[in-house]
Amino acid sequence: MQLSPLQQEFVLHFGEMGSRWGINRTVGQIYALLFLEAAPLNAEQIVERLGFSRSNVSMGLKELQAWNLVRLRHLPDDRRDYFTTPDDLWEIVRTLIDERKKREIDPTLSKLRELQMQTPSSPAEEHAHQRIGELRELIELLTGWYSDMNRLETERLVQLLALGSKLQNLLGKAEKIIPLSRKAPAKGKES
Repeated sequence: MQLSPLQQEFVLHFGEMGSRWGINRTVGQIYALLFLEAAPLNAEQIVERLGFSRSNVSMGLKELQAWNLVRLRHLPDDRRDYFTTPDDLWEIVRTLIDERKKREIDPTLSKLRELQMQTPSSPAEEHAHQRIGELRELIELLTGWYSDMNRLETERLVQLLALGSKLQNLLGKAEKIIPLSRKAPAKGKES
């Protein structure tokens, strides 16, 4: 690797974390390198800096493009493709969440809805049907909340996140005036 110690440590860590996030180590390292670079890189430059084979870099770049995590750039009088990441960290986070939702949450929600349309034929199936419904409702609640948050301008979202526990205190005070219509069961207690 032809990177500074700081860059190398970040790139190696991102590769290790990538495998925990569902992408391979090479893809994670390519993304980390592109994220750190001030200027777009072409595939040959990525090969040179990371020491990967050209085919691994090409496959990694295709995967990152499929996830909408890298941007393709062209430079004047240069036929090669150059790659970079968005400058806006919030755009990266939103893209990651959108892509994971499309790939993981949406298919699960579709399957849960499909299963909910079936009529239970036994007490065991009735119980399973009820639990599937509870899970579907929770996921729909969370995806609805996500959609609401995703529509917020970044500045407003940052302000909301910065509120942290202050928001919880505010909700507690508001509940004294306007009781919540639906309350989650207390931890350790069954409904």
